[in-house]
Amino acid sequence: MTRTVVESKTKTVIIGFDEPFAVIGERINPTGRKKLAAELELENYDTVIRDALEQVACGATILDVNSGAVFTNRMAVDPRYADNNFTEPPLMKALIQIIQGVVDVPLCIDSSVPGALEAGLLTCEGRPLLNSVTGEEERLERILPLVKKYNVPVVAISNDDTGISQDPDVRFAVAKKIVERAADFGIPAHDIVVDPLVMPVGAMGSAGQQVFALVRRLREELGVNTTCGASNISFGLPHRHGVNAAFLPMAIGAGMTSAIMNPVRQPEMEAIRAANFLMNHDANGGEWIRFAKVIEAVAAGATFAEASAAASAATSGRRGGRRARSE
Repeated sequence: MTRTVVESKTKTVIIGFDEPFAVIGERINPTGRKKLAAELELENYDTVIRDALEQVACGATILDVNSGAVFTNRMAVDPRYADNNFTEPPLMKALIQIIQGVVDVPLCIDSSVPGALEAGLLTCEGRPLLNSVTGEEERLERILPLVKKYNVPVVAISNDDTGISQDPDVRFAVAKKIVERAADFGIPAHDIVVDPLVMPVGAMGSAGQQVFALVRRLREELGVNTTCGASNISFGLPHRHGVNAAFLPMAIGAGMTSAIMNPVRQPEMEAIRAANFLMNHDANGGEWIRFAKVIEAVAAGATFAEASAAASAATSGRRGGRRARSE
């Protein structure tokens, strides 16, 4: 079975067909978050720290770190800040250093700037996931050598120089091209995590069916793990979390092995926990039983993040006690 190994300094996460679904927390991303971008411009990392802690407490097993901030005030003083190649590498380094100081899960280094990706690779402890490479020729030639040099897995997004195709066969062909080009660099298929690109179901009624079929093909024909931006499926719709919560277990049933998503949303995490149990990826339902206590705390008035953090602290305390007694 295909196993993609992602590591921090102290933890290993395996993305795989026979593993629990890997939740890649998406919150540390200033795109569309003006408050976070403004904080980062002032070198204020309070929200980053809070988001890192909350996402891990709520069930993220990997954290995505995106450095695509726009520093409006600095741009007005120094035009170099209008260039992502100037701003993103030092920001990526700073973000990773801060995050590694408060949580011990593996990271996913997320940028369109090769220099920021390499800055992240140099700063990360362990074996991070690189996000991302596409089928565009220039991108393949810039990113695949980094993947090989640092021996890390990479997210492969199924678009190329022609853009994003609405034809799922074209998106599969792009994924196949990336896997084959990676092999030319000596990068094995188990280190490629394909994002087949989820279209909004509100704009394309067959979007869900397309991605489920694509995931099955990617698994059966290319033998690769898969991921997606889970909330794309519900873009533009009311009550988005209900749609996401239905989509995720269906995608898991089709063979999807990870998603980049917001783990601080109870409906989606409840659906994933249940799907892991039903797919026999939760031995004896232990994780589901622990999660049920979180839901009980929410019913009693706690927020999902608060209840998850309390449960995580209690579990860590019990583990610490056992270690202390054994020592």
